[in-house]
Amino acid sequence: MACSGSAPAAGADSPADLHEDLKINLIYPCTEKHVKKYSRQGARTVTETAEIYRQSVRPYMQRQREQGRLNWVWNIIDGKTEVEDVIYRTVKGVDVERGFLLLPDLNWDRKTMEGLHLLGLVERMDIWSLRDLKKKHVSWLREMKAKILEATVRTYPQLEEDQLKLYVHYQPTYYHFHIHIVHVALEAGATQAVGKAIGLDSIISQLQTMGGSEEEGMEQVDLTYGLGEASELWTEIFEPLKKRGIASQSQPPNH
Repeated sequence: MACSGSAPAAGADSPADLHEDLKINLIYPCTEKHVKKYSRQGARTVTETAEIYRQSVRPYMQRQREQGRLNWVWNIIDGKTEVEDVIYRTVKGVDVERGFLLLPDLNWDRKTMEGLHLLGLVERMDIWSLRDLKKKHVSWLREMKAKILEATVRTYPQLEEDQLKLYVHYQPTYYHFHIHIVHVALEAGATQAVGKAIGLDSIISQLQTMGGSEEEGMEQVDLTYGLGEASELWTEIFEPLKKRGIASQSQPPNH
């Protein structure tokens, strides 16, 4: 079939106009986990009790961390990679327990303010996910939130603090505690779905209202979230539990 080489008619959309909202993400190296994550699959809702977390999910997290999947995170924190992308960081190594850095997420084009997406990576390595947060961490979380908001609006003066929302994922894609900072107008997709994205303010409030000592924390609560049927958490943990008749029903935490 012959192809016409004529220019678009006046007023017609050019190829660039037709695809101006098209976005393609290239993942390299692409692991089997990435393929499963982005493949079309059935979905399930599970409730991760404190017991299921302790007996099954925590050991799974440990295995993931031991496979070297966090080397890229260590490289960023150590200042070996993406140094030019960091828009704020506390003085490296001075107070590791409170230190963090802030940089753009790879999925943001760094131009569209309503699509703003930043990541706050903590320096400390003992907090793998929100499950490791305790009452004693409330002041640190508040301080980090304030510094993140201040640094973001200073870097992007066209924004105001009340145009930003901060949340964490559970389950996260990788097991090193990090905070997502996005524009409130950013279209909510799968990564901001209920049960996946949990507001930082909500976590702080829950920790504040917990009874008990400063060591009480999020490892004691039941968390309900969605899983793809191809995910390892479903195939290795929750599906076998279901087949064994151990339903992940909510149970009151032990105090």
